[in-house]
Amino acid sequence: MCGIVGYTGRKQCVQALLEGLGKLEYRGYDSAGIAVQDGVGLAVRKKEGKLARLLELVAREPVSGTCGVGHTRWATHGRPSDENAHPHRSGAVAVVHNGIIENHQALRKCLTEAGRTFRSETDSEAIAHLLDAFTSAGLPLEAAVRRAVAELKGSYAFLAISEKEPGTVVGARMNCPMVVGVGDKETFFASDLPPLLSHTRQALFLEDREIVVAWPEGVRLTDFAGNLKHRTPQTIDWSPVMAEKGGYRHFMLKEIHEQPRAVLDTLSGRMLPKSGEVVFETLPFPGERLRGLKKVLIVACGTSWHAGLVGKFMIEGLARVPVEVDLGSEYRYRDPVVDEGTLCVPISQSGETADTLAGLREARGKGAIAISICNVVSSTIAREADGVIYTRAGPEIGVASTKAFTTQLAALHLLALHLAAARGTRSGPEVSTHLRDLEELPRKMEEVLKLEAAIAAIARKYEDTRGFLFLGRGLSYPIALEGALKLKEISYIHAEGYPAGEMKHSLIALIDERMPVLVLCAKGETYEKTLSNMEEARARGGRVIAVGTEGDGVLAGKAEDVLYLPPCGRYTLPFLEVVPLQFLAYHMAVIKGTDVDQPRNLAKSVTVE
Repeated sequence: MCGIVGYTGRKQCVQALLEGLGKLEYRGYDSAGIAVQDGVGLAVRKKEGKLARLLELVAREPVSGTCGVGHTRWATHGRPSDENAHPHRSGAVAVVHNGIIENHQALRKCLTEAGRTFRSETDSEAIAHLLDAFTSAGLPLEAAVRRAVAELKGSYAFLAISEKEPGTVVGARMNCPMVVGVGDKETFFASDLPPLLSHTRQALFLEDREIVVAWPEGVRLTDFAGNLKHRTPQTIDWSPVMAEKGGYRHFMLKEIHEQPRAVLDTLSGRMLPKSGEVVFETLPFPGERLRGLKKVLIVACGTSWHAGLVGKFMIEGLARVPVEVDLGSEYRYRDPVVDEGTLCVPISQSGETADTLAGLREARGKGAIAISICNVVSSTIAREADGVIYTRAGPEIGVASTKAFTTQLAALHLLALHLAAARGTRSGPEVSTHLRDLEELPRKMEEVLKLEAAIAAIARKYEDTRGFLFLGRGLSYPIALEGALKLKEISYIHAEGYPAGEMKHSLIALIDERMPVLVLCAKGETYEKTLSNMEEARARGGRVIAVGTEGDGVLAGKAEDVLYLPPCGRYTLPFLEVVPLQFLAYHMAVIKGTDVDQPRNLAKSVTVE
């Protein structure tokens, strides 16, 4: 959701800014722009639409300089337009902003009464006017930012430059991500890591209520009160090529194929199958603290919520502790009951999801301990939890999550086994059996990837469908939800994920000869019952696609198409089931001609509520 880049140094910055914006396209946006100190003043170039339109504008109206900022905007206040695009300029100051300024109407009223004219409908422009008012009164830019943040209410990360202070970039953060890349006599800024990776691996992650000031000579961090903060940059081990397509047509397709490797990275170094132990490097809790747990609370949004629903089965089944799974956007508004025996597990790919972060803060504020599951090192959710399990998925560029989901499942499985061992609900040999299932998982996922051509053929068969049903029971029900979500996200086909046993209570009314019904029907505890549900769908004319287990000859007589998965353990089945559903969504989208990696109206990292 929106993207920020910035640069100050001794090199021409325009190309770095534009390339950085290109690496943030995955976040979702509807306009883009840059502002550069050009030696005379500030040169602003911005355009509604995709980045290509900004590139055309810059080619027609070139600009040069060694200090600048850039932005991709996803509309919150005001429609997509050139005027509403960032950067916003007021007098000598230009600003790029992510987040929402909740008191912008009051600020706009005061600033308008003071004689200032607003050119956009955005909340962000108020920041530019505040900074220009303060610098016009004689304050340096850093002091002006400090004054401004005292006036702002809401969530924000912003960068500001001024024609009065060549080479200086000042930024501030409150509840939105900001990363500072430290180079050799140059400094880079971004709202996520990909724009930095081709320039530097040394990164400072701003924390809430921090201000950064950068010149070619260096960087200074302070809190909002002006107190110096001393923090050593972290070395990021993601390579630039990890954020590129690698020869695949789309990032999403690349990331589907990366899942065996990504899951292996999540598991590596954390499993001791011989002794039946799970080892985490970032969990501070002693065994007695975990043995005393009364409840586990999982808070997440979207795809991560589906991972949490699978995690509920894993944790309850293995560790024998009750689990609640809450949507982050709903959790804190119901005055939840939390006590000291609660373990909160917030799940977020970016570690910056605003609703999930709010849920974490609500739970911890009421006495819960917290272990977060996320992908981005030193992200806000990772820092604010008591412990963290990093998924190590690497950059996920496609908006529709794939490898982030399966690595979250891997982290949840490991956590469930860790809790089971600590609580004594599973013996060492039992834990070892589950760990061996996980050891075999990457290889089995590789086998499932070979189904892509068959799934592409199924997608072609149903390219004209207007709706899709996904059915599953038990652990497969959250995977049905995830399959439906993926199809909706990128192909814009309406889809429903549903518990197969509930179909006859409502959903069966939708089934006729025009309705494809994908049924997750692998061998397991609910196999016979799911077969019955499949028969019910077929009896109403539904065109059934079955996902089952290799060697199951029954399914071929009950479905038009069958996709077979390798046999596996109960808790590793969801990893295999979701891959065909990801492929189906992908190939349906390709056939429809939609924007696979950047579906309309969606953003990768939802950092506002």
